[in-house]
Amino acid sequence: MMNNFSSSPTSDDRDEYPKVTQADLGRATFRVGLKPAPRKQRITISLDTNLIEYFKEKAGERGYQVLINETLRQAKEHEDLADTLRRVIREELRRETHDSGT
Repeated sequence: MMNNFSSSPTSDDRDEYPKVTQADLGRATFRVGLKPAPRKQRITISLDTNLIEYFKEKAGERGYQVLINETLRQAKEHEDLADTLRRVIREELRRETHDSGT
């Protein structure tokens, strides 16, 4: 017959970390997944009326501001990728020129 009695201390007895307070939770940043959540900043921007109408129509239930943000992020990532490709191509061309002795 198995004995379910344990004389080892409970996890509360071994916990050396301070108690988490409501103030601690208020200052905490909660994240899901491995990537940190992007920070957002409220701004005022004037856009062409036809652009606003376009994004509102395309966005549907998601909200047009979310769609505008995603579009701007994609444009930035595309630019970053293009810059990286240009740099790699320049480095490869320099290497080929150096290796060929020209």
